[in-house]
Amino acid sequence: MVSPAAMAAPVDTDPWRSHPARIRRITPEVPGVQTYELAFNDPAVGAAYRFAAGQFNMLYLPGIGEAAISISSDAIAPATLAHTIRAVGNVTDALARLAVGDELLIRGPYGRPWPVAELAGRHVVVVGGGLGLASQRAAISEFARHRDRYRSVTILHGAKTPADLFYTAEYAAWREAGLDVRPTVDVADTAWAGSVGLVTELFTELAIEPEWASLLCCGPDPMMNAVARAAAAVGIAWSNVFVS
Repeated sequence: MVSPAAMAAPVDTDPWRSHPARIRRITPEVPGVQTYELAFNDPAVGAAYRFAAGQFNMLYLPGIGEAAISISSDAIAPATLAHTIRAVGNVTDALARLAVGDELLIRGPYGRPWPVAELAGRHVVVVGGGLGLASQRAAISEFARHRDRYRSVTILHGAKTPADLFYTAEYAAWREAGLDVRPTVDVADTAWAGSVGLVTELFTELAIEPEWASLLCCGPDPMMNAVARAAAAVGIAWSNVFVS
């Protein structure tokens, strides 16, 4: 006799197939940017879905279009997906008009993930420029959870102003886990007591052994080019520089 569970049809995990999902929560991050927590309508799809830190999904709104958005939630809880989104075009503007309970379609995941596991035993330097930190948030969660596997983990996050820094409410937890979090801004306000300047200026302050260091960088192209050059200048090998 075959049990009902054994008779159930397997869940389709083809990344090219779209699945409906609803918005569970919307969290404002910085002006013009919000994080959307999405849950698949079908619990079986949510249970079967898997992604790795650094991958992205295609978010589709029927009649409007789709956009590639990094997954900014922790990979150990894939049933609920977070995407941090700036309203900058037709699709993202339409997403910004949605409310909790509204529905959209998800397909994915896509893209090469950050080499989190492969960096064990090394100094890890995470550099995020503005919204680029969203692509790295899942990796940061893994680094914090397994901090003992790495020589050190440093997060350099650059933004225009203090109000443009992402995930500031999580800094305390990251630091408590043993991560060195160093935000910097282009223009300070009267309340800002941190670093002012480009993230590249922080490289000379890093207490790392360059031959044991790897860099993960995400942000605007000019910023990533400058960061890669700064990494090379302090002795980090090009083969250990990963950009997205």
